[in-house]
Amino acid sequence: MKSSIKTDSKGRKKVLNVCDEPCAIEKGMRIIGGKWKGSIIYHLKDEPVRFNDLARMLGGASKKMVDQRLKELEIQGMVIRKVINERPIAVTYELTELGRSALSILDQLREWSESNNIELNANSL
Repeated sequence: MKSSIKTDSKGRKKVLNVCDEPCAIEKGMRIIGGKWKGSIIYHLKDEPVRFNDLARMLGGASKKMVDQRLKELEIQGMVIRKVINERPIAVTYELTELGRSALSILDQLREWSESNNIELNANSL
C-alpha cells in the first residue's frame, strides 16, 4: 500500500494509507543495518570464522560488541554458532542461507560506497 499526503481546502495535510508497522526496507535494515552487522556478515562470506579472528578483522569493534551482534544475528537466523573444541573452548560462526542471501545487497552497498568515495566525518556519525 502506498502512502500519500493530501491537503484539504484549509491547507491542512493528512497522510492517507499510513504505514502502521515497519515497511520491508525498515525490516531489512533492522537485521543488516545495525552497527557492525553488515561487516560481520561480509567477513563470514567465504568460510566459517573463529570468534577471535572475526573480532580482529573488525578492528574498531570491541569483543563485547562483536559478541552482542553475533548473538543478534544468530537469533535472527543469519549465522550459525558452532563449538569446535571444548577445552579450551573454540567457536566458529558461519552464514546460514538467509545470511548468504544478504551478501549481494552488501556487495552492492560496498560498490556504491567505493564508487562515490564515501567518507565518514564527525558530522555523518
